[in-house]
Amino acid sequence: MDDLDGELLETLRSLQQRLRRRSHGDVEDLGITPAQGHVLRVVGRCPHPPRMGEVAARLRIAPRSLTDLVDPLEEAGLLRRTPDPGNRRSLLLEPTPAGHGVLAELGRRSRASAAGAFAVLAPADRRRLLELLRRVEQALADEPEDG
Repeated sequence: MDDLDGELLETLRSLQQRLRRRSHGDVEDLGITPAQGHVLRVVGRCPHPPRMGEVAARLRIAPRSLTDLVDPLEEAGLLRRTPDPGNRRSLLLEPTPAGHGVLAELGRRSRASAAGAFAVLAPADRRRLLELLRRVEQALADEPEDG
């Protein structure tokens, strides 16, 4: 890795940390943890209620760890677990109306935070940055998984 690659990597890590810190504040004052907010977002983005196992796989966590995150979301009335009609051993997750409200607020806050973070770039620069980052992301996604 040359100096430029190292600088790119360190800058991306630093940017990710700063953006994550901003987003934690967006979530915590809604009464949920950042990890619970991530679960809610993943479930909310699915076109159909996903199985718990699917959500755990997307989050790259153990199913038991997902249960620990879902329990308080269900208790708070933000997520609902329902039996999967196609597999009695599986449970489906879906946001409740209150969960959809929290998701809408999280989306609004996230967009406002991103707009503030990227305001230093002209719209054309933001589009170019997005294009370049997507190209790197796709190249990494095309690599075979370790394992």
